[in-house]
Amino acid sequence: MPVIRFVREGRDVECYPGENLREVALREGIELYGLKGKLGNCGGCGQCITCFVDVVPAGSSVALSPRTGVEERKLMRRPQTWRLACQALVEHSVLVVTRPQAGDGGLAPLLEGALARPLPPGPTAWPEPPAAELESPPEQDQPAAGQVATGSDDPSATSGEVGDEAPEQR
Repeated sequence: MPVIRFVREGRDVECYPGENLREVALREGIELYGLKGKLGNCGGCGQCITCFVDVVPAGSSVALSPRTGVEERKLMRRPQTWRLACQALVEHSVLVVTRPQAGDGGLAPLLEGALARPLPPGPTAWPEPPAAELESPPEQDQPAAGQVATGSDDPSATSGEVGDEAPEQR
């Protein structure tokens, strides 16, 4: 599975290939938004441009899906390594800096540490589902509540008394 290394948070998160970067981050409790994004965001439509991240150019150059038309328009004056998390699909393992607009204060040692540890490459396809479990044999008829099975098919052999158990079941 691809791994998203969130540099600022110091966390590695696994995801399936093709998962949306914003959805994975929110699911894992990663803070994507600055103040403006916390107060109001578009919910992942690419309209508010508050979920941008900086993709560290290490590893695969195709770690994320290509920029969408929305990203090209909205990030026109931003660095080429910035992406809208809501528009990016994770294809391979990637290093991501959340809230790049917050500046680089204290980020250099975190980035150096993140780059020092290798990322797993990640697959290019969804994992295979587990093999179907063997079907269990059909359940046998259970005795009615208050009745005890005697091991006999004769209906008169069951008295309904709990103390009248057949010798095989004692």
